[in-house]
Amino acid sequence: MDIKQLRYFRTVAEEGQVTKAAKKLHMAQPPLSQQIKLIEEELDLKLFDRHGRKLELTSAGEVLYQKAGQILNELEETIVEVKETHEGITGTLQIGSNKSCFSSLTGPLNQMRQQYPQLTYQLREGDTYFLAECIRRREIEMAVVRLPIERDEFELIPLSPEPYVLVTPAYWDVFPADTAEVEVEDLKGIPLMLLHRISGMGQFELIVDECRKHGFDPNVICECPDPTMLLSLVANGMGASIVPRSTLEAFFFSNIKSYEFRNADIEAEAAIIWHKDRYLTKASRRLLRLFEVNKTSLENPVIDHLFTVDKN
Repeated sequence: MDIKQLRYFRTVAEEGQVTKAAKKLHMAQPPLSQQIKLIEEELDLKLFDRHGRKLELTSAGEVLYQKAGQILNELEETIVEVKETHEGITGTLQIGSNKSCFSSLTGPLNQMRQQYPQLTYQLREGDTYFLAECIRRREIEMAVVRLPIERDEFELIPLSPEPYVLVTPAYWDVFPADTAEVEVEDLKGIPLMLLHRISGMGQFELIVDECRKHGFDPNVICECPDPTMLLSLVANGMGASIVPRSTLEAFFFSNIKSYEFRNADIEAEAAIIWHKDRYLTKASRRLLRLFEVNKTSLENPVIDHLFTVDKN
């Protein structure tokens, strides 16, 4: 069994059909079927259960699929690492971001563009759970996300925490015209639309818990994972929302008004994360260095070893 056969097997497993896999691999179907048959004969094991054209992995096939993925990923990363021993910072930087964190990424990306104009970028947007999955699947190298996140698989650089702000339609007269700050208790009864992750815990739970600490349950009329959608709803008068300050600064809406909290004991926390067991390209390590140099991150000794790269 060789590397090419492992690639064939992985593609068939992911596509679930030889026909689709052959099309993706730009080859004819009969030779691909023959390669799968040769693998099964070599192992003397059945790797797929066949239901018409649909293929499903057997338990043995599942084991081989997991191991093949590890081998092929290691090979791809090894090729990149070897090439980077004599090449400069080129290629494509694959990175993700929550919409509510994107303003913290724009400065470092602009600096990267100025320093390495030959570098290209692939950006992925989503919530923290989605971007963590993208990193696990090696679709991106790192992401700027809202915390919390499970630390078992990831290294991270925490970014500076920031306050939450209340945003309301500009024409609301809930507060006096000259009001710049409010208290958490002022939220009682106000229809709120809050950011909520598709999966896992996040700032929704943080805000609800803060309200309960002040003696009331918030009047949540809408939950949504997209901050721009929430701000648009606020601008159109549906209700108020609570977002990190930088989110408000990143997306301009003319028909809303913002208020600081005097007595909220919560902050929005974010971090740039990457997988512990994955090789980081020179471009990724240089981006992390920019976060450090720009002092947008807190002290974190686990990343020191990443920055012993040359100046290419």
